[in-house]
Amino acid sequence: MRSLLLVIGALLLAHIALLLAHPAPAAIAATTGGLDVGIVFDVGGRGDKSFNDGAYRGGERAEQALGARVHFIEPGEGSDREAGLRLLAAEHMQLVMGVGFIFTDDLTALAKEYPDTRFAGVDYALALDSAGKVIPPPPNLAALKFREEQGSFLVGALAALVGKSKKLGFVGGMDIPLIHKFEAGYRAGVMYVCPDCTVIAQYAGVTPEAFRNPGRGKELALSQYQSGVNVIFHASGSTGLGVFEAARQMDRLAIGVDADQYAEAPGHVLTSMVKGVDAVVLDQIRRARDGSFHGGVQEYGLAEHGVGYIYDEHNRALIPDSVHARVEEIRAGIIAGRIVVPAVR
Repeated sequence: MRSLLLVIGALLLAHIALLLAHPAPAAIAATTGGLDVGIVFDVGGRGDKSFNDGAYRGGERAEQALGARVHFIEPGEGSDREAGLRLLAAEHMQLVMGVGFIFTDDLTALAKEYPDTRFAGVDYALALDSAGKVIPPPPNLAALKFREEQGSFLVGALAALVGKSKKLGFVGGMDIPLIHKFEAGYRAGVMYVCPDCTVIAQYAGVTPEAFRNPGRGKELALSQYQSGVNVIFHASGSTGLGVFEAARQMDRLAIGVDADQYAEAPGHVLTSMVKGVDAVVLDQIRRARDGSFHGGVQEYGLAEHGVGYIYDEHNRALIPDSVHARVEEIRAGIIAGRIVVPAVR
């Protein structure tokens, strides 16, 4: 009983703290212009230099370009995520966003509970019924999906073309279908330009903690580099910071994910497979403001500029012109439908 009272007390304190951190509905209504948006970050939070930071940039862009008032919540563990979403919905935000697949169940439940509130889930995980058909999200919930496999295909081809080794590496975070999409696309891209190449794929774990374990990332990367791999693509959140550390230590190359991660290991980051998380967040906020928001599955791939790869003044010296031209040719082939990229292993 004493433990139960302590848990209840802790939850009440957390709820009070959140209320103090965000304006009450009356204060929101009194503010002129724009709309109120709530964003709850994924595991790892701000400063991951990847997924969450992209969502933060999207919110900042919405504030600057659309006059939105964006309320950010960085949760702790477990129920804090649901509590953050619930608080934002109760404060009558015009749009409530959860960043990461881990919010899927909570967003689905809250969208049903608050049918007049717009919700959006970045990397929302679609469920299947007994017949294998996709179960559509509630009508007020936008399920935002990226075609990560398409961008991963491009960096896989690039890695094989410049790697100078028949072995390529992949380090994933949590061993789940979402990260399998990165691996599947990367592996297919490698094989497209180098059929006799081998991809060594390893995962940091089977819980969300696998996305924030740089030590494990470094351990996996070092073993791959020592086995003859010259280029490793990571899709592992802040765990990838350990991959970059290993690349510096071994004087090899790594490929970043979600955002341009060149600055993490200058000279050792071949490219980054970028997801336009900031653009997608901005797009949904604009839709909410303009009245064009709608629920359902929305996918962003190469054609929609939802994914891509970095080629600029920082990494151009690592990519010969002929290789860049080949990758661009492949990109055009994917967009045109001439190259079909697998999304499953």
